[in-house]
Amino acid sequence: MAERGNKRTMMGVVVSDKMAKTVVVLSERLIKHPQFHKYLRRHVKYKVHDEKGICNIGDKVLIVESPPLSKDKRWRIGKVLKKAK
Repeated sequence: MAERGNKRTMMGVVVSDKMAKTVVVLSERLIKHPQFHKYLRRHVKYKVHDEKGICNIGDKVLIVESPPLSKDKRWRIGKVLKKAK
């Protein structure tokens, strides 16, 4: 069981910034196929709260789990790791 105060974090790339105070972040992970032993890419998109509007498309960001902010938003921007060119 997770201790109180420890939030899940993930890295991802911003794929959309068209909403007000919200960005869409694509997070990828590799899984190993149980039978064929090949690595497969799995991805998921998260709606992330961006209060200050500092993220742009292509930025690599760290997102942190938070209490629900709306119907779909459960994550906040932790920090911008790399700005897009």
